[in-house]
Amino acid sequence: MNAEKPKPAPEHLGWRQKLRREVFAWFWVVLAFLLINGTIGQARVIPSGSMENTLLVGDHLMISRIGYDAGVPFTHLHVQLWRNPARQQLIVFRPPIAGDPPDWVKRVIGLPGDTVDVRDSAVWINGQRLAENYTLGKTARPHFSNVTLPYKVPDACYFVMGDNRENSYDSRYVGCVPRRNIIGTPVIIYMSLDAPGDAWEPGRLRERVFAYLNALRHPGTVRWRRIFRVF
Repeated sequence: MNAEKPKPAPEHLGWRQKLRREVFAWFWVVLAFLLINGTIGQARVIPSGSMENTLLVGDHLMISRIGYDAGVPFTHLHVQLWRNPARQQLIVFRPPIAGDPPDWVKRVIGLPGDTVDVRDSAVWINGQRLAENYTLGKTARPHFSNVTLPYKVPDACYFVMGDNRENSYDSRYVGCVPRRNIIGTPVIIYMSLDAPGDAWEPGRLRERVFAYLNALRHPGTVRWRRIFRVF
């Protein structure tokens, strides 16, 4: 039998072979990233104070999509999975408003079939006052809203609110969040920077780069005690 020819050492490969090998290796790296990003986890940055003091502007979150949603990155293609959020759980979702706004982070308050009301500076679920120790500001009915309270949450829909009750645009104004819009749930804060809020708005790449560079020069802008906080 003829012996197999030994494979050429990397240093003996031609440039075309080296390029082909490099492209093939990066293909698998990119494919793995897309699979993880689309089905397991994603990163988000908090751009507003609607969830203070639970989440602060500049908190960098890792969210879990496991069981909630699977999608193709950089597209609007999504598939709803088997898990449903629990009451008072934090969720990340595509907001039920017109246009193409960035994802929101809020807290689930009302489940499908619940009757939600806001009175006496508190939330009431099916006639029972909801115990909440995480809110900031007064919980009040909105002055202008398309939502009539008490509100019966439809099937496959969730009533969400921000923890900063006086500075949160949520289901009190826009109605419930369809289950198909829910992407996942925050699991950990992996970085938190005290920087101008506009640095974290969509499209503010220049401001965001400056915020990171400033953190390298001034480590005090990093909220070290918030890093690795889990939910």
